[in-house]
Amino acid sequence: MVKQISSTQNKEVKHLLQLQEKSRLRRKEGIFLVEGQREIQLALKGGFELQSIYFCADLIDFKAIEELISNKVLITEISAEVYEKIAYRGSTEGVLAIFKAKENNLKSIKFEIKNPLILIAEAPEKPGNIGAILRTADAAKVDAVFIANPKTDLYNPNIIRSSVGCVFTNQIATGSTSEIIDFLKKNNISIYAATLQASKPYHQIDFIQSAAIVVGTEATGLSQEWRESSTQNIIIPMSGEIDSMNVSVAAGILIFEAKRQRGF
Repeated sequence: MVKQISSTQNKEVKHLLQLQEKSRLRRKEGIFLVEGQREIQLALKGGFELQSIYFCADLIDFKAIEELISNKVLITEISAEVYEKIAYRGSTEGVLAIFKAKENNLKSIKFEIKNPLILIAEAPEKPGNIGAILRTADAAKVDAVFIANPKTDLYNPNIIRSSVGCVFTNQIATGSTSEIIDFLKKNNISIYAATLQASKPYHQIDFIQSAAIVVGTEATGLSQEWRESSTQNIIIPMSGEIDSMNVSVAAGILIFEAKRQRGF
């Protein structure tokens, strides 16, 4: 059975718009909206539970929808006008889906190797930076990504878009700085905080053992709690006039040095 929605004033359409726009509603209902075939495929591959799917027949064939999903879920055909109102991206593929959110807590984290490599970002504010960090983490295939003191939920449509679906491919947990530090210490994972104070150049550090690389915001850097809990503070030497760089760029440099030492 495929139901149809053609009016932009439909209550369900209004609910979908609210899911796109309101973090509080996403948290309350434990669901979020995903747009695009690739992102939906990555969410399914990442073990997210698909609840319903919406497609615009003007943009995508129903057969493609059938191939995209394997389990029976509610399928709704929406008009081009409705799709244009809901769709977040400028260039789209005619398909959206509602997924059930994961809890993303530290208790859910499991490591498959004895010397995990973790990337941690403290209080990142810009969804674009979070997305770029998640893309870097996916490219390096780190064992986990932790977001300390998050400023937004992981299922913000800007994060899904800017991460190109890598929010679904990484093992991610959120928590306070104190909670994450406690987790790292209990699991004997060394902490390497990217900060100017009392630091060593990053390429002088041995990242082969269990390691967590921690980056902060460009504006304020890392909190004192990270600096004091760090096994060793690290720095990326720079030759220009400024002493900081984009957080996602810094994360990429540090993570790929660790991967180089580990033989990728």
